Amino acid sequence: MDNRAAEPDGYRLAVGTPDIETYRRLRSISGLSEKTLEAAAAGLPNTLYAVTVVWRDGAVGMGRVVGDGGCFYQITDIAVDPVHQGRGLGKQIMEALVAHLRATAPKTAYVSLIADGPARHLYEKFGFEPTAPASIGMALQL
Repeated sequence: MDNRAAEPDGYRLAVGTPDIETYRRLRSISGLSEKTLEAAAAGLPNTLYAVTVVWRDGAVGMGRVVGDGGCFYQITDIAVDPVHQGRGLGKQIMEALVAHLRATAPKTAYVSLIADGPARHLYEKFGFEPTAPASIGMALQL
């Protein structure tokens, strides 16, 4: 299996869950909420599928799919280092995640994500639609 997609400007897309340090760093610098070391250590092994964008020797982007592996999936942790934004890396991450889901998830699977700000425009390109007014996303922050 080829673990790489097209490699614009020296970027490489690697299939695999990022390590804890990379995960926490990319979340923090890209403006996502920070996660504790304990939370990341407990959560990352439950990843169903993930990709990391590598440039030179370091990770500059990531995205994950979590869920129950049959009925429900959530795309999460789409993060790109601000220094590397604007190069189509978010699109490349989404292409890999959605392609994986289309190839492996049952036809009745429900795939969701939370779109923050203008990121919704990227997700709409992959067929994601707002669920309101029929339903709304809700969250409990612990």
